[in-house]
Amino acid sequence: MPVVRFVREGCEVVCSEGTNLRELALAEGLQLYGLKGQLGNCGGCGQCITCFVEVIAERNGSALSERTAVEDQKLRRRPSSWRLACQALVLDSVAVLTRPQVGRESLSSQIEQARLEPLPKGPVLAEEEPPLSDEL
Repeated sequence: MPVVRFVREGCEVVCSEGTNLRELALAEGLQLYGLKGQLGNCGGCGQCITCFVEVIAERNGSALSERTAVEDQKLRRRPSSWRLACQALVLDSVAVLTRPQVGRESLSSQIEQARLEPLPKGPVLAEEEPPLSDEL
């Protein structure tokens, strides 16, 4: 199971593979939106671009689903490491910075540490043992 490291918030969250990044952040009570996004957002449709995050580190090169056509269009003037959380599915462990446009300078040591610290594989669910047979 993947682990999402939220750098700004200083927490790690275990999730199922295929979990929507926006839904995960909101379910954990994390502040994904700046003021504009708090006042009004599209609810995860990819239209308002207020839920963007920056991918700081990935356990492998494809920890999030591929960029969607919506992201390509909406983020065309943004750094390639930025993603719309509402469009990204978690496939493997990843470190992300929420609201990368705000206060980045004050987080430089946390960002660098997140880049250097290996991402965990995440807990592995134990497979159920087969029931014992009455036959010997």
